[in-house]
Amino acid sequence: MSEYNHVVHKDGELEPGKINQTLDRMNPAIKDEILENFDAFKGFLAKRIELAENFGLNEEQLAVVAQKVAGYLAKHEEPRNREEKLLQELWKVGNEDQQHHLSHMLVKLAQSGPLN
Repeated sequence: MSEYNHVVHKDGELEPGKINQTLDRMNPAIKDEILENFDAFKGFLAKRIELAENFGLNEEQLAVVAQKVAGYLAKHEEPRNREEKLLQELWKVGNEDQQHHLSHMLVKLAQSGPLN
């Protein structure tokens, strides 16, 4: 896959507009595996956040990506567990600013490590 298809380029340039395309290309079986269990979802996010940080993305850029991903999931995926249902409901009732703040919190949650 060429760099043209990626959300984050090697030089750290971020293209949030490509997030939906990237998620649409994801293997459905892998997507199901990630979304079936909240710990798996959180672990997947943590790995992607670490990768993005290695490319030089800052917290605000991570939140922008998280906001795009959360918006995509809210529109295109049914929650598969209680945690995802709660996140979807919070997303639906929030305005854009609140969704952005929730995205910051999701990034911090993923960076915090395993759930207790």
